[in-house]
Amino acid sequence: MNKQRKIVAVDDNLTNLTALKNILKPVYEVYPVDSAAKMLDLLEHIDADLILLDVEMPGLNGYDAARLLKSNPARAEIPIIFVTALSDEQNEMEGLQLGAVDYIYKPIVAPLLLRRIETHLSLAEHKRELQALNTAIQKKLIIKIGEVFELQNAILNIVAGMVESRDDSTGGHIHRIMTYLSCLIEALEANNTYFEEVSSWDMGFLLPSSQLHDVGKIAISDAILNKPGKLDTEEFETMKTHVQIGVDAISRMEESTSDSSFFQYAKIFAGSHHEKWDGSGYPNGLKGTDIPLIGRLMAIADVYDALVSPRPYKDAFSPEKAAAIIREGSNTHFDPELVNIFNKVACRFAEIAQDAG
Repeated sequence: MNKQRKIVAVDDNLTNLTALKNILKPVYEVYPVDSAAKMLDLLEHIDADLILLDVEMPGLNGYDAARLLKSNPARAEIPIIFVTALSDEQNEMEGLQLGAVDYIYKPIVAPLLLRRIETHLSLAEHKRELQALNTAIQKKLIIKIGEVFELQNAILNIVAGMVESRDDSTGGHIHRIMTYLSCLIEALEANNTYFEEVSSWDMGFLLPSSQLHDVGKIAISDAILNKPGKLDTEEFETMKTHVQIGVDAISRMEESTSDSSFFQYAKIFAGSHHEKWDGSGYPNGLKGTDIPLIGRLMAIADVYDALVSPRPYKDAFSPEKAAAIIREGSNTHFDPELVNIFNKVACRFAEIAQDAG
């Protein structure tokens, strides 16, 4: 196995180069060259396991050659041992700072040289083995994360489906909401609106978490949830409790995980999508930018979908009428900046609604 290891020996002094060759030849496959330039050319044709590099050479010296090697990703991992007559600490420190693994002084002591070479070849081999192991572990981890993510989404879809099944009039609502939100967020990004906040969001968590925005409805009675008419004051007050019920339920789920990013988004969606820009919404009467941005986005998506969908107490409105109502709600129900964004994608909203129909 050792004979298969390739050692490149570089020294402009032919006597030294011959001595190196004779020491190494019984153990390794040796490639002696008398200049750094020839070494660089040689490395285009062989895969060296280690380089013995003289420092003081005409033209390209050892230090400059090492810099070139370390700057080339294809060569950077080849161990370099400087072999030199320069025996002061400053030169040795410079060589080590350039990435050399060792520094050997002339005249060469053969047993010492061979032991050093074997040590560094073994270290390089162990390093490659660790890198391969790390790569394998990372691949397995990526696969496992994907499996966990799929399981999470499956559970999430089941929970969201249970909520949606309670309400006979909102079939497909959750899927459409995600599509509307994605459309709005893409437009925000394209127009650099609320850029700093939007760029901080993790979309892998944010959009899926929106499916839990109405999870609290699971605790609302069918008589209220599917009433074929407008809710009276008492019934509406009961319906409003679904917001806090949802937030509390998500908080309990959050307690069972160490990574709360997903549930943080879900709580904001659940807790703020019924707030209004002018402060007249619920549950907390938040006003303006005190309402979280993702809650303000959800308000537009949620109201639009309610307008274009049939309900026990009304027929579905046309996309044009729904869009007009959203515009009328600018600066009262909705964030005016977001209504401007909505205007840019209203046609896309209409397509989404019509595809669902």
